[in-house]
Amino acid sequence: MDPVERFASARVARLATVGPGGVPHLVPLVFALDSDTIYSCVDHKPKRTTALRRLQNIAANPAVTLLVDHYDENWDQLWWVRVDGGAEVLDAGSPEGTAAIDILATKYRQYAERRPDGPVIAVRSLRWHHWSAL
Repeated sequence: MDPVERFASARVARLATVGPGGVPHLVPLVFALDSDTIYSCVDHKPKRTTALRRLQNIAANPAVTLLVDHYDENWDQLWWVRVDGGAEVLDAGSPEGTAAIDILATKYRQYAERRPDGPVIAVRSLRWHHWSAL
């Protein structure tokens, strides 16, 4: 499987953003790859606040990194794929935001059953990096 396919088929990624003063912020999230854009959204899962740090960080500094990886006790099976890009926050009701949630709902049945209405993160200008033990 090539690195883009590995990334796209993963169920969860880690999103790294940078906050004020250069402080890194890392969170797991669900996502979908659509051609040359990665989408994620703020959904109904419980959160401490709706003013999410990842959204504030993207507004201040759009440079982000996403990472998916696979661990196995057989170290010949280890791999990771990292994607660097520029992110923006979209309104869920915008044409692109609506299309992004449709794409996410195709990958995650939870979104088809309960459609998210929170902001959408779109990551573009993707730069791919990868490693595999084999």
